[in-house]
Amino acid sequence: MAHLTDIEIAQANSITHINNIAEKLNISEDHLEHYGKYKAKLPLELINEEKIKQNNLVLVTAITPTPAGEGKTTVSIGLTEGLNKIGKQATVVLREPSLGPVFGIKGGAAGGGYSQVVPMEDINLHFTGDFNAVEKANNLLSALIDNNLQSKTRNLNIDPRTILWKRVIDMNDRALRDITIGLGGTANGIPRQDGFNITPASEVMAILCMATDFEDLKKRLGDIFVGFTYDKKPIFARDLNAENAMAILLKDAIKPNLVQTLEENPAIIHGGPFANIAQGTNTIIATKMGLSLSDYVVTEAGFGADLGAEKFLNIKSAYAGLNPKCVVLVATVRALRHHGGVQKEDYNTPNLEAVKEGFKNLEKHIENIRKYNIEPVVAINAFISDSEEEINYVKATCESLGVQAVLSEGWAKGGEGTSNLAEAVVNVVENKATQYKPLYDWKSPVKEKIETIAREIYGAEGVVYDRKAELNLRRIDRLGFNDFAICMAKTQKSFSDDDKLIGRPTGFKVTVREIEIAAGAQFIIPILGKMMRMPGLPAVPASEGMTIDNDGVISGLS
Repeated sequence: MAHLTDIEIAQANSITHINNIAEKLNISEDHLEHYGKYKAKLPLELINEEKIKQNNLVLVTAITPTPAGEGKTTVSIGLTEGLNKIGKQATVVLREPSLGPVFGIKGGAAGGGYSQVVPMEDINLHFTGDFNAVEKANNLLSALIDNNLQSKTRNLNIDPRTILWKRVIDMNDRALRDITIGLGGTANGIPRQDGFNITPASEVMAILCMATDFEDLKKRLGDIFVGFTYDKKPIFARDLNAENAMAILLKDAIKPNLVQTLEENPAIIHGGPFANIAQGTNTIIATKMGLSLSDYVVTEAGFGADLGAEKFLNIKSAYAGLNPKCVVLVATVRALRHHGGVQKEDYNTPNLEAVKEGFKNLEKHIENIRKYNIEPVVAINAFISDSEEEINYVKATCESLGVQAVLSEGWAKGGEGTSNLAEAVVNVVENKATQYKPLYDWKSPVKEKIETIAREIYGAEGVVYDRKAELNLRRIDRLGFNDFAICMAKTQKSFSDDDKLIGRPTGFKVTVREIEIAAGAQFIIPILGKMMRMPGLPAVPASEGMTIDNDGVISGLS
């Protein structure tokens, strides 16, 4: 069983018509917008605020990640299978994968083993075209900006040196990070420096994920901050009359996508921002859709809990009025060995002493989740190399902290391997007095919000602001954006802003290099260290191991 690849498992599995999945959620066929037999979009009219308040939201996050990956999506899907196995009506709500990681090094985001969402190939590739729509809406604004620079009839007097808006493409392509455009004479525009980000890093993606309805989406698109005129007046997308045309391109992308798990349970997949540079979670609309249709919704937030979960709880939940009832912290014995100082080549070798040292990382994440008045459950995502001694140590040490740690075997066994995890989650939801509260008030001063996250979540002793960051703070104040949420851009590899400080570092300060504005998303983005918004491909990209035969059967996709 274990020797089959993820794609082989997915392809060997029978898949039911999407109408049958919709039926489980009491959705009539007439409400579905079909994309073939196995995918459909859901209309926003199905969202029911009353049901949202009654149903149960469970967030899956993880300890500080390692190069091997901890398997949050696999655990999220497995937990959903397990909840349905024990008689709960549950739906998993996830992000859409980006093509950059799919063809690069990380792989897709459709789960793994016997805890997958299908059709796996479609989900990991073009899916229903949402990423394409985000890309086109983003690049339409870019085209409108450059067109205005040379317009003789409606020139807004934009200073090209101040333009903050970049183009995007959903591919890892380092050659596009810094480019010069408009060369070749007067017919080809005004020459200026520009660059590309990867599509998940687009503010349009962040906006899509924060919008509560189509009107809100349109307003937020108009609020995108573009740059300044020569006389220092701020320019927004609405000044270019861009918001309606951008919204037209997103008219279908705003609707969540319904697919299924391997065990034919409902899965909603929608939106896909990264968590180290954006909010790292699916759309508010998708989460609310799941809660309108299911007793339990399992969702995940990217990278470690200091990034995805922090943003899910302080930004998404606070803004959307969501009430997470339990947080599942995914840990692997391999990751604990890593945080205990073990090198990559020894990740699969049992080492109890390293696990004991690495446990400090997990313990800090447990403490952090409790700061939101939420009780965590630890999911030990099982690997063949785990020793019984190491697993028992994690369970016993978690128990001494009053936290249940459960072995999660969803990769190998699907819902049968996660029933115990499901029971532990239901126990927290039904019996604990969890009452979520965000860590900070959006209306607090900007520096206070940044320092709250740095001290409380990262464990930093303080925050240092570079000169550029101080100038950015003055600009934020001048523009009246002080009440925005904080969306930290930080390495995912450490609690600190230094990716070499693994485990639970202490005695450090974080440095804010600069602070960006995403006015449409209502984020202030402090940049800690050098953050990459356009990844490059590795020496041997995953794409090189992929094949497709004459019948269209794909191999090598993961």
